[in-house]
Amino acid sequence: MNSLLLAVIVFAAYLIAYHTYGKYLANKIFKLDPNRVTPAHELRDDIDYMPAKKEVLFGHHFTSIAGLGPIVGPAIAVIWGWLPAALWVALGPIFLGGVHDFSALVASMRNKGVSIGELTANLVNSRTRYLFLLIIFFELWIVIAIFALIMGILFAKYPQSVFPVWMEIPIAIWAGYSIYKKGSNLNTVSIIAVVLMYATVVIGAYWPLKLPGLFGLTAIETWLVILLIYAFFASTLPVWTLLQPRDYINAHELIIAMALLFLGTIIAHPKIVAPATNLHAAGAPPIWPFLFVIIACGAISGFHSLVSSGTSSKQIDKEPDALFVGYGGMLMEGSLSVLVIVATTAAIGLRYVTKGGQILTGYAAWHAHYSSWQAAKGLSAKLGAVITGSANLMHSFGIPHVIGMTIMAVFLVSFAGTTLDTATRIQRYVIGEFFTDLGIPALANRWIATFLAVFTAFLLAFAQKGGKGALILWPLFGTVNQLLAGLALLVATVYLARLKKPIWFAALPMIFMIFMTGWAMILNIEKFARTHNTLLLTIGVIVFLLEIWMIIEAVIALGKYLSSPAAEEEEMA
Repeated sequence: MNSLLLAVIVFAAYLIAYHTYGKYLANKIFKLDPNRVTPAHELRDDIDYMPAKKEVLFGHHFTSIAGLGPIVGPAIAVIWGWLPAALWVALGPIFLGGVHDFSALVASMRNKGVSIGELTANLVNSRTRYLFLLIIFFELWIVIAIFALIMGILFAKYPQSVFPVWMEIPIAIWAGYSIYKKGSNLNTVSIIAVVLMYATVVIGAYWPLKLPGLFGLTAIETWLVILLIYAFFASTLPVWTLLQPRDYINAHELIIAMALLFLGTIIAHPKIVAPATNLHAAGAPPIWPFLFVIIACGAISGFHSLVSSGTSSKQIDKEPDALFVGYGGMLMEGSLSVLVIVATTAAIGLRYVTKGGQILTGYAAWHAHYSSWQAAKGLSAKLGAVITGSANLMHSFGIPHVIGMTIMAVFLVSFAGTTLDTATRIQRYVIGEFFTDLGIPALANRWIATFLAVFTAFLLAFAQKGGKGALILWPLFGTVNQLLAGLALLVATVYLARLKKPIWFAALPMIFMIFMTGWAMILNIEKFARTHNTLLLTIGVIVFLLEIWMIIEAVIALGKYLSSPAAEEEEMA
């Protein structure tokens, strides 16, 4: 199949879905009201609660939910063939991920911007609040430690990305100051910022910066410490100083990179060289249910509900903006995954250099990279296929490979950094809500809560040599994340039932996600037991039992709401 045809079909489906299904949810189900006061105005503090133009908030939301998830997942899942990956990435964002993100955003927005975990106290009971907050803390604990490590690894592997990524900070601070304090035109500032950003990319391509290890630490460990310190300060700053402008710039960076990839797809229109299906790939786990765990952010991800109800709901200016930010953001992320599938199943066949220096093309190129699960496993292998394929697409219209690879490296590190910032800020909210509920407001202070978020991630990271402690728990992350998506949809279903609104559009995806990822969790627990991995077995069983407990509590509440009069939304706040 031609890669251009595949991309056009999926993009057209997204566009149609936004203007039909998305608007149906916005206008008929949630009935978004432009005159209703949002938490960004009602609770404005210019630190966390602050209204943002929908284009700016879209940039923050999109770059926060994107990270490396929509890239890494499809890059490994295509080992089962391009067709299963393409189908899940096409249908998932429309009927599952978009509904998940949008529902979490609206429910939080209409309840003073509280997190999805805190919202369960009002919808179900206080017990489920603590269960959900514990599961969320566990997920974010891993995310902060692992993304700091990933950024360190990427800085070491692609030193040409160091200068551009760090220059984003002063550029973003200047942009935020110009827009919010000087009243400068948003479009003018954006153009200047993006030009400066891409100028640093060219400089970085020919001026790579390598950080030596310091104080007895390796280079990666040194980066990890620097990044965690940075995350502490970045996540405590007012949103207008760094978070909003940097994410807005990053969104432009991503859209430009996606446009370059799509242009390359149009010009090169490479034939897909990967098989349509490869269901018995050597060493790979069964496609059912693991396809739906491995391709997470590109179709649906529990982490998105944390962003929707964590930072984005506190910055919505007018309720109708939630459609563009929540549902539209998920469709844009799906578009990125489509281009990743094109890069790893078609463009990789244009030119692939093996470790031995041999240049391969066509199916031989794809097979060399995806000959087995082990061959395609690991961060370098996953990202290597994406960067190689992407650079090939850009090279088709004249961008040198070195520039193309730098653009992709900067893009990857930038989005890992955005996820790190946002996850740290959300973890601060979670810790703050938890200690506030316990009646210990001193520990809910934003400085103390942020310190706890960063310090616990530091302890996890350095629980193993090389700062790789989070990798110990990483095998659990995928299933925990996707089960969290199912639980967030369950909360959305309960929310709609309480308001006597149709629940099918949230309930059906919820059942699917809980079944598929619960199945995957059981298979993982069996594996941990078989391999005598006591730590992962214990944690996996505990998390699974907590989630079963929460499901039971939520189903009981759902039954109660389905048989009782509708509740007013204001009563839930």
